[in-house]
Amino acid sequence: MAARKADIHLIVGLGNPGADYQSTRHNAGFWLLDEIASKFSAVFRTEKKFFGETARLSVGDRDVHLLKPQTFMNKSGQGVAALANYFKIQPQQILVAHDELDLSPGDNRLKVGGGHGGHNGLRDIISHLADREFFRLRIGIGHPGDRNQVVNYVLHQASKLDLELIQQANQKTLDVLPTLLQGEFEKAMQTLHSK
Repeated sequence: MAARKADIHLIVGLGNPGADYQSTRHNAGFWLLDEIASKFSAVFRTEKKFFGETARLSVGDRDVHLLKPQTFMNKSGQGVAALANYFKIQPQQILVAHDELDLSPGDNRLKVGGGHGGHNGLRDIISHLADREFFRLRIGIGHPGDRNQVVNYVLHQASKLDLELIQQANQKTLDVLPTLLQGEFEKAMQTLHSK
């Protein structure tokens, strides 16, 4: 099988808006986008027509958009679809960064396509795009051990140790981001997963 070429034009970070949610595990996607914006000296601006905060990076000869939806998590697809439609970005050109219960803090993983795994943000994006073949960056936050505690768990702050592990994993992700944005998905994935 031929290597999958990444042609990323939009990076979406998932989270919930507002100060009350800023430091909760469910906002791990926002944390990563803030790191990306900082690394590339990009500034987020509120864009009502895209239902979120957006920024733009220049990478090589093209622009890459960043989006932090400012709707709640279960409406994330609204902003993603609005921005993708406006700039004529295909689902296969989108990378969505989100918190992942099935990975431990400190473990970030790239993948392409798949279901939503119960994640309301992914569920809404799949619904709005009518496509699931976008790239994902799964940011490990760990699992509370009981599915009845999941909602409470993701909407609470990570422990100091978990937060440090998540930040370290996000730094490793930033290290492979240039490779990913150059289109080398497999290489970026192998490097990130072996760190």
